[in-house]
Amino acid sequence: MARTAIWTAISSALTHDIAEARYAPGDKLPTEAELSARFGVNRHTVRRALAAMADEGLVHARRGAGVFVAQTPTDYPIGRRVRFHQNLTAAGRSPAKEILSLETRAADQREAESLMLSPGSVVHVYQGLSLADEQPIALFQSVFPADRFPSMLNDVSETRSVTASFARHGIDDYTRQSTRLTAKLANATQALHLRIREGDPILRSIGINVDPDNKPIEIGHTWFAGDRVTLTVNNS
Repeated sequence: MARTAIWTAISSALTHDIAEARYAPGDKLPTEAELSARFGVNRHTVRRALAAMADEGLVHARRGAGVFVAQTPTDYPIGRRVRFHQNLTAAGRSPAKEILSLETRAADQREAESLMLSPGSVVHVYQGLSLADEQPIALFQSVFPADRFPSMLNDVSETRSVTASFARHGIDDYTRQSTRLTAKLANATQALHLRIREGDPILRSIGINVDPDNKPIEIGHTWFAGDRVTLTVNNS
């Protein structure tokens, strides 16, 4: 009679624990050392069981943090008003942003055209990482006309919020003029930031936001981790 591989039995036991709600979505599993002690095996066997569960989408590893039960995808509305913090809070998640870089440079041709700027105009560029419950869900790049928003980089550094930064410049409301969505595969850098594998599916969004006078004030690129976000169309 064929014997069940030990790593398969461990994977089945942990999967049963998740199914019985002993570990909820987002919960951290015991460490490899703790699981090794529980099942009386070495860490290599535990690691193989966890890898099999990851391949099935049941868990995911965070570098330096451990292995976590996979969460259900976050609903993220795409409509006339796209607000990161509001969207995540409405979905019952805790939003956060991590700044990767802030720079001021000359606009490239596409940026100048999208923002209705003269060739050679200066723009502020804000690149960062969007998180839900401390899990990265998207990389983003926001580009703003520097002449109109001279203190934008300082504002986003302090507030971590584009909406709050616009408010400091007297813009209390802005809307999405257009959104383009394209399926992509994660490159090595994107995979590192999003804690996914190189070649995993991501969804790129390119959006242009305008002020109440319909003048472009931001062009944004966002790269969503494909299995962590469900983009929904919202006309409001």
